[in-house]
Amino acid sequence: MSARGGQRALVHALLERHGETFAARSGIRLANTPQPLYQLLVLAGLLSAPIRASVAVAAARALFDAGLRTPRRMAAATWQQRVDALGEGGYRRYDERTATQLGDGATLLLDTCGGDLRRMREAAGGEATALRRELQKVPGLGPTGSHIFLREVQGVWPEFAPYLDAKAVQGAERLGLPGDPRRLARLVGADRTAAFASGLVRAALDRSVAEDVREAAGA
Repeated sequence: MSARGGQRALVHALLERHGETFAARSGIRLANTPQPLYQLLVLAGLLSAPIRASVAVAAARALFDAGLRTPRRMAAATWQQRVDALGEGGYRRYDERTATQLGDGATLLLDTCGGDLRRMREAAGGEATALRRELQKVPGLGPTGSHIFLREVQGVWPEFAPYLDAKAVQGAERLGLPGDPRRLARLVGADRTAAFASGLVRAALDRSVAEDVREAAGA
């Protein structure tokens, strides 16, 4: 098999076996509308803590199942309601601090953009750096959370695609794929970049994912 063919096989195996986005795993039907965009922001904040991704996903699901799917509902909930929902999802180590950050972040979004992240998108003018700067004003998000948000949102905000940050590149290198984001992006169609990025991040976080992909691809 040629080097190019080997890369294609690895990408195919990664997408087939580990390419579901974190948003999809959290039950978010991502679209360019306020509610799912806010849900993605919440998920990005949860994922940015030093905790297992599966726990962050479960906590996001628990928050959404509790009805906290919009900034207005999140801000209107009591601190204890947010703590309880996070605990239901197993997010106990950081539940109290995160419950406060979720309330403060929701209030900030309501005050600055009416709870609609599309206004933040417009203000960024297609500049990823500008958008990341605005996202990091949200309590609990930070640099890691802003990267996560952009990796996932590129499917519905295509001006930020391809977005393959350092964590995705780390996963690519573990798989034996190119370490240059531009070369990586050429290995998939534009409509699969978000899923590709999610798979690469899983490979970076879990060595067994990379081993599974390499075995499936015959690499």
